[in-house]
Amino acid sequence: MEESSTSAIPKVEVKAMEMHRSSSRPQLDVSGAAIQGNFEDRNPTILLPNQSDDISHFAIDLGGSLIKIVYFSRHAEVESELEDHNKRSPRTITRRRSPILGGRLHFVRFETSKLDDCLNFIQSKNLHRGQSFHERGISGFTDGEPIIKATGGGAYKFADIFKDRLGVTLSKEDEMDCLVAGANFLLKAIRHEAFTHMEGHKEFVQIDQNDLFPYLLCNIGSGVSMIKVDGDGKFQRVSGTNVGGGTFWGLGRLLTKCTSFDEILEISQGGDNRSVDMLVGDIYGGLDYSKIGLSASTIASSFGKVVSENKDLADYRREDIALSLLRMISYNIGQIAYLNALRYGLKRIFFGGFFIRGHAYTMDTISFAVQFWSKGAAQAMFLRHEGYMGALGAFMSYDKHGLSDWTANQFVERFPMGAPYSGGKIHGPPINDLNEKISWMEKFLQKGTEITAPVPITSPGTTGLGGFDRPSSREGLLRSDASANLNVGVLHLVPSLEPFPLLADPKRYEPNTVDLGDPSELQYWLTILSEHLPDLVDKAVASEGGTDNSKRRGDAFARAFRAHLARLMEEPAAYGKLGLANLLELREECLREFHFSDAYRAIKQRENEASLAVLQDLLMELDSMDEEKRLLALIEGVLAANIFDWGSRACVELYHKGTIIEIYRMSRKKMQRPWGVDDFDKFKERMLGSGKDKPKPHKRALLFVDNSGADIVLGMLPLTRELLRRGTEVVLVANSLPALNDVTASELPDIVAEAAKHCHILRKAAEAGGLLVDAMVDNQEEDPQNVSVVPPLMVVENGCGGPCIDFRQVSTELAAIAKDADLIILEGMGRSLHTNYDARFNCEALKLAMVKNQRLAEKILNGNIYDCICRYEPAV
Repeated sequence: MEESSTSAIPKVEVKAMEMHRSSSRPQLDVSGAAIQGNFEDRNPTILLPNQSDDISHFAIDLGGSLIKIVYFSRHAEVESELEDHNKRSPRTITRRRSPILGGRLHFVRFETSKLDDCLNFIQSKNLHRGQSFHERGISGFTDGEPIIKATGGGAYKFADIFKDRLGVTLSKEDEMDCLVAGANFLLKAIRHEAFTHMEGHKEFVQIDQNDLFPYLLCNIGSGVSMIKVDGDGKFQRVSGTNVGGGTFWGLGRLLTKCTSFDEILEISQGGDNRSVDMLVGDIYGGLDYSKIGLSASTIASSFGKVVSENKDLADYRREDIALSLLRMISYNIGQIAYLNALRYGLKRIFFGGFFIRGHAYTMDTISFAVQFWSKGAAQAMFLRHEGYMGALGAFMSYDKHGLSDWTANQFVERFPMGAPYSGGKIHGPPINDLNEKISWMEKFLQKGTEITAPVPITSPGTTGLGGFDRPSSREGLLRSDASANLNVGVLHLVPSLEPFPLLADPKRYEPNTVDLGDPSELQYWLTILSEHLPDLVDKAVASEGGTDNSKRRGDAFARAFRAHLARLMEEPAAYGKLGLANLLELREECLREFHFSDAYRAIKQRENEASLAVLQDLLMELDSMDEEKRLLALIEGVLAANIFDWGSRACVELYHKGTIIEIYRMSRKKMQRPWGVDDFDKFKERMLGSGKDKPKPHKRALLFVDNSGADIVLGMLPLTRELLRRGTEVVLVANSLPALNDVTASELPDIVAEAAKHCHILRKAAEAGGLLVDAMVDNQEEDPQNVSVVPPLMVVENGCGGPCIDFRQVSTELAAIAKDADLIILEGMGRSLHTNYDARFNCEALKLAMVKNQRLAEKILNGNIYDCICRYEPAV
C-alpha cells in the first residue's frame, strides 16, 4: 500500500529533515534551473523543471544593433522510462517529486535591422499568445492586457510596431537594472558561468557568491558601459565609450561589404593586420623599443600604415581590415575597463554584451589588453550568456522575489543530443520526440563508419599578426563564432540538492582525483569509454528485451555518445570544467536520453539472487570468529566483493571465467596485506581499542554503497550488521538513478528485506528504521542471538545518477540525515578513488575500494591492478 514517503521514518529523522521553505512562491519558479547547452555555447537553453503555467512567455532586449529574446517554452515530461525509479519506496527516505510540467529558457538574437524576422519568429512560436502571460497591476495598463517585458532603446522606438503586429504592449524596464540583475543571477546561480580566455585556452572560474561584490561589468553593445556593481540592485555607471559593437559593425560593413556581424568576425580569423596597422617595428626599423618595454610587434597606430601607402580600399584584403578593426576596438575597450577597475580598486572585470558573442579571437584580444595594461595583475572574465543579460534581467522582472534563494548547488549541467547539429542556426526548442531524434542521428551523425563531432571546427589558418604581442591560440587554432551556434546540453535546476554538510573545506573541495586537463589522461579515459561502448549497448538492448525498437535506440545511443567523445577530444572545455565524474555521468545521461532507464536491470537481479543464496553461510562463518578476526574478515569481504563492477573492463573479462560466487571466493583468497593503502590497523584501533577500555561506538554511520550483487550483499551488508551490533545507527546511501550495475536507493529495501530473512539483527534494525513491515519477512525462527534492541537501519538516496559523487550536490535528505553522522564509509572506485580520494570531512572517514584499473593503480598506489585501498582518516 502506498504511504507517505516519510511515514515509516522515526520521528527524530523526520524532524531532522524538515527544511526551511520560503512562504512566498515566486511567479517565476527558477528552482532546479539548469543550462541545456554546451558550456562553450554562447546561448544555451535553460531548463526550468518546476515552472508552472503562470508565467510570462518571453522578454526582449531591443538594442541598437541587435535584438535579444529570452523565451519560455512549456513541456510535459512524464518520463515513463524512469517511472519505476521516480516512484520512491515509502521505505526510502526521500521527498522528491518528479515535475510533470516544466520548461526551458531559450536565447535567440536578431539584427535590429531585421525586425520583421524577429516578429515573424515570435508569431511562428506563438510566444505572444501564451495562456498566462498577463501582467496585472501595472500602472497605466488595463487589467489583463498582454504585457511583454522589454528593455533597450528599441522598447520605446518599436513599441507601436509590436502593438500593431502582435497586439502586445511593451512594459519598459530600465536597461541598467536588467543588465545587472541578469549578471548577478548568472554569476550566483550557475557554477561555471564565468571563464577566462587566453591564447585559445578557456578556463572556467568558480565565483564565491559571498565574495562576488564589488565587480566591474563591462557591457559591450552598440556602445560600451562600465558599471560598478556593489550588490543586488546596487550599482552605478562609472564610465563608458562610444566605440563599441556598433562601431565595429558599422565601420566593418562600410569597409568590408560584409552583410552580417558574424561574417565580419569570421573573416577576421583569416586576417593579417600588419598590412594596415603601423607597428613599433615599422617605426624603429624592425627593432623593439626596449627602453619602454614595447616589442617590434606592438601596434603603434591602428590603420596607421594606410596613411603612408598610395592604395585604395579595394587594394586591401577585407580579412586584414576586419582583423585590424576588431583588435583596435577590443584593445581600446580592454584598456578602458582595466583603468576603471584600477581607479575603483576592483579585482574582477566581467565582459558581456553581444559584441563578444562567444568569438574566441575577440575574447583573446580583450584578455590580452587587460593583461598587457595591468602587467598581469588583472584578468578579463567572460560569461556564457554574455549577450543576454539585459533580456534575462527583463524576464526575471516579471517577479522580483525569491530568485536570490537559488545557488549553484541546485544547478546541474546535462548535455543531451537535443537539437540538430548539422549546421546553421537553430532558433527553436530541442527535439523532444525520441523517434525524431533518432532519425536525425541516423541522417546526420553517421557517414559510413565514421562519426562526426556535433560541432564543427574551423580549418587551421593564420589568426593575424601584429598587436601588443600577438596572442597565439593553442596549436594555432581558434574556434570561430559559427562553431558556437549549436546547443548541446541543458541546465536543470534541481531545488532538492544541497552541499554535503560534513565537508571540511567546502570552498576548496574538488571531487575529481584524475586531472582530465592532462591531454594524455583525457585521451586514455575517452578511449576506455569508447572501447566499453559495444558491451554497454549489448546490455542496454538486452535490458529492453532485444526488440527492434531497443536495437534502434541502442544504435542511436552509441552514435550520440561517440559524438560526445569526439567533441570532447576536439575541445576538452566544450562542456565546462571536465572531470572524470562528469564524463561518467554524461554516459548515463545519454543512456537515459534514449530511454534506457536501467541497462543492467536483469544482471543486477540475477547477481542479487545468487549472492543472497549464500549470505546465511557467510554470516554463520563470521559469527564463529572473535571480533578482531571478524573485523578483518569484514573489511576483506568488502574489498573482495568490490571486484564486481561492470564499469571496469578488467572485471568484465573476469565474468567470462566463472560465476559470481566463484569470482568472489577467488577474490577473498587473494586478499593479502599489506594493501596498496592499508590503514586497517588504525581503523581496528578506533573500533576495538587496545586495552580494557573499549572505544565508544559511532552514533551514526553513512555507508555509501556501490554495486549490486556480491558487493552490497556479501560485502556491505555484513559490515552494516557489525556496526548495528555495536550500537551504531546505519544509513545506506545509494544512487537516486541507475548507473551501470550500481545499486539504487529504490532497490535497497527489497535487498535488505531478503537479507533480513537470514539475520535477526538486520531484521530488527530494518524494522526500527522503517524499512520493513512484518509481512515482508517470512521468518518465524527464534532469535539465536537473543537480540532485543538494535539501532535503526535506514536508506537514503544520494541525488546522483552516475557512478561517482560530487559532495557539492547531494540530496536534501542526505544532507539532513548526515548532520548527526560521525562516520562515513565510501566504497568503490567511483566514490572513493575517481572522486573524493583527497576529500576531507568533519567526521571519521573510511575509504574502501579494489582498484580495477592498471593506470589508476600505478598513478595513485604505485601498485598493480586488483590492489586495494583501505584509507582511514580521523575527523578534521
